[in-house]
Amino acid sequence: MTFKRGFGLYVHWPFCQAKCPYCDFNSHVSNRVDHRAWSDALTQEIRRSKAEVPGQPLKSIFFGGGTPSLMEPDTVDRVISEARAAWSFANDIEITLEANPTSVEASRFAELADAGVNRVSIGVQSLNAEDLVRLGRLHSVDEARAAIEIANKHFSRVSFDLIYARQDQTLDAWNDELSEALELATGHLSLYQLTIEPGTAFGDRFERGRIGGLPDEDKSADMFNLTQSLTEAAGLKSYEVSNHAKPGEESRHNLIYWQGHDWVGVGPGAHGRYTLNGQRIATETHLSPDMWLAAVANGSGQSVRRVLSNKDAVEERLMMGLRLNRGVKLSECSEYSNKFNYLYEIGMLDIDNETDTVRATANGKLLLNAVIRELLT
Repeated sequence: MTFKRGFGLYVHWPFCQAKCPYCDFNSHVSNRVDHRAWSDALTQEIRRSKAEVPGQPLKSIFFGGGTPSLMEPDTVDRVISEARAAWSFANDIEITLEANPTSVEASRFAELADAGVNRVSIGVQSLNAEDLVRLGRLHSVDEARAAIEIANKHFSRVSFDLIYARQDQTLDAWNDELSEALELATGHLSLYQLTIEPGTAFGDRFERGRIGGLPDEDKSADMFNLTQSLTEAAGLKSYEVSNHAKPGEESRHNLIYWQGHDWVGVGPGAHGRYTLNGQRIATETHLSPDMWLAAVANGSGQSVRRVLSNKDAVEERLMMGLRLNRGVKLSECSEYSNKFNYLYEIGMLDIDNETDTVRATANGKLLLNAVIRELLT
């Protein structure tokens, strides 16, 4: 099968000032970073990727991490310039950089905008001082508000993240916090329920019974439903399970992932998916920053490159596409029709044969992981 193709570049910056206790991303704390070496390695990987995936117009660049706002603006500028030399830029290319809202990082926003970044995603996570400490964040609530204000002066598009369903958080408290966030938001919000991931500091504490006050399923559902109603009323409609935007403000880069389009990934732990000669190629890179740098010096930072089977490609399409309000095309996943029908009968999926679409219902979104497990079992 073939999917409609967009094309993006994901750049992973693996370094942070501190490791947040809930984070399971590939991030590392290091006091010494050779920015020149990293700049050279990232641009070298882009040149290598151009040779493998040539001639496509680039619609999005996304600097993720880690904490990309710790990158030197010169490094960001070099990466963007190398990408421009490797692939033609779409006229409306989206160039996003994830940032933390400390005053030090916000002071770099002007230089990052000059380097070519036109969208920033700020990891606010909470507008409650006590919970920022619990979440291991290094910024204050005032710094978060200031960073959003500064970002709006320098970038045409601004998003920020919040985590809810936190320890001891009440429904009323989340109502007040989200209401303030909606007053601060200009076009896009990412709103995630706190998930305790294995292998994180929170995961270890949870196993030892040292994290109390987490909401039960009913309270979590109430918080999710409140999130949908408040964002809808504010004009930031849900277009993905955890993402809300005004029309036209959706994250174009993340839509590349969720719609099964193509992207190249460079940097430690970056994944890629692209279509060559009708085959869906999956790539991964070395997780260790030092190992990745050494591998790039030897010719390629990739640790995995494989052709996805049709079954694997369809499963990925389901896992990602059902997160979207628009869902997936029935005709792209016809082998799952029996399970679609079962999940439709129990109210988890909505099937529209006229538009060739299957999507999660409101109840299905609440239990989306279980829905996907049922489909892929």
